[in-house]
This record gives sequence, C-alpha cells and structure tokens, in this order.
Amino acid sequence: MTPENVTGAGVVPAEFILLGITDRGDLRLALFLIFLPIYLVSLLGNMGMVLLIRVDARLHTPMYFFLANLSLLDTCYSSAIGPKMLVDLLLPRATIPYAACALQMFVFTGLADAECCLLAAMAYDRYVAIGNPLLYPTVMSRRLCLTLLGASGVGGAVSAFIHTTFTFRLHFCSSREVNSFFCDIPPLLAISCDDTSLNELLLFAVCGFIQTATVLAIVVSYGFIAGAVIRMHSAEGRRQVASTCGSHLTAVALLYGTLIFMYLRPSSSYALDSDKMTSVFYTLVIPALNPLIYSLRNKEVKAALARAWSRSCSHGQGRR
Repeated sequence: MTPENVTGAGVVPAEFILLGITDRGDLRLALFLIFLPIYLVSLLGNMGMVLLIRVDARLHTPMYFFLANLSLLDTCYSSAIGPKMLVDLLLPRATIPYAACALQMFVFTGLADAECCLLAAMAYDRYVAIGNPLLYPTVMSRRLCLTLLGASGVGGAVSAFIHTTFTFRLHFCSSREVNSFFCDIPPLLAISCDDTSLNELLLFAVCGFIQTATVLAIVVSYGFIAGAVIRMHSAEGRRQVASTCGSHLTAVALLYGTLIFMYLRPSSSYALDSDKMTSVFYTLVIPALNPLIYSLRNKEVKAALARAWSRSCSHGQGRR
C-alpha cells in the first residue's frame, strides 16, 4: 500500500493507477507492437522536418519557421504521453506518482493549446504571403514571427496552469484508478469526490475561448485567402496556393476535430472507455501524420528532401 495524505476534505493519493487502453492481457502486446512504430514515425518524421528546415537555406522563411516549431511541439507533446504509455502496456499494473501526474497534465495541455495558437499564426502567415506577396518579407519580420511563437507558448502555459491547478486542488477519496492511459482532465474529474462543476466550466470556457479564437483567426485568414485566389488569373498560382494551404487545413481539421470532440462536451456525454481511442489518435497518430501531410502535399519540402538525399548520396560516394 502506498502512503496517502489525509485531509479534512478527503485523500490526496501518493499515486494514481492508470487503467490503460485495455485490461485484456492478450491485446496489450499487440497494441504495443502497433503503437511503437507510430511513435517512432512521429519522432523521426518531426525531428527530420526540423533538421531539414534547419539545414536547407531555401526553407528559411516564416512559413517553414512555423512548420519547424509545429514539428517540435508535436515531438514534445507526443513524448509527454507515448513512452510511458508504451512501457505501461508491458506492465501488469501501471501507476504514476501524484506529482508526475500533475506535471504530465501541465506539459501535455500546455503544448496542445500552444499548437492551436501556432496553427492560427500559420494561417495568418499564409494570408500575408498570398494576399500581400510584395509586403510579405516586411510584414512577417523575424520579430513578428518570434512574437507570435511566444504568444502561442504563453497562451498554452496559462491554459495549462489553470487546468492543472484547479484539477489538483480536488480530493480523490473514492478511487485512485484513472480510466485512461495518461493524466487527462475528464478521467481525473470522474474520480474526484468534490464538486467538479467549476472545473467543467473552466474546461469549457478556457478550451472554448482558445479554440474559438484560433478557429476564428483561421477562418478569417482563409476567407481573405479565398478572395485573393478568386482574383488570381494564373492557374499555376492557384495550384501553388492549394498545395501550401491544403496541408495546413488538413492538419487543422484533424487536430481541432478531435479536441472539440474530447473537451467541448458536457460531462454527462463522456464515455471514457470509447474516448481512449480518440485520445490515442490525437496524442500519437496526429503527430505522426503531420510530417507526412506537410511533406507529401508541399513541393518545396519534397524538393528539399530530394536535395538532402542527393547530398547524402554524393557524400557517400565521395567516401568510397
């Protein structure tokens, strides 16, 4: 038995028990063998994207500055969940210390909300590039890019602080079993013996504000982009816009669709067992898909990959 701090209102557990994705032992190894390659693809793809943008001078533009930071965010927030989830699939009983649970929630929530803000900044960058191409280098200065990146980080940190603080002020006197594979907000609220109505209101208000504000920024930006495309007379220009914007819109649809489904619902509609697969999708699958989306639909990224491959082949032949 682990020691627990008893207060007048209930118990502060020394650790939580994570019930994981499934309690079936015959499925756990199979899931490990499925999710391990997905996590490795996510790591290699995102860090490869960061490295490619770093070493290729032709990609040193605001658009790829934001893309590199998006890949870095994906790497960090999938790593906040993935390694422990994979290890826990091989263990008969998965636990997480109370402080580590709070830290995991803070890091994951902050990075996920920062990614929403970053996707909105990327939409604005695309609007400036397409709507005002002559002013693009002046408007999207390095200072503005760093400001938008910093604002995304601050927004994520503030949101994470609010959610983590108000979740871990609760007492968990009925159970230590978290019906999830990581310390997410809804499963923890479900086992608290306190009134969680304030937490649910904050979850809806803070997540609703961030997602509504960022979605609105994206919709407005793409409204202006659509107007600019209509005024274009070049078919090649329209194809280029479709290439650069299509990947961003796909990433937006994947992330926002799952986040809205998970968090902007009344607590009565939570089905924690079925929501686990949705959680897996946005914690592991989406970070693995983003590099593929941006590389397969973007001519400049594909050209940079071809140049990198050519250089590596020529260096290999030179050493022989």
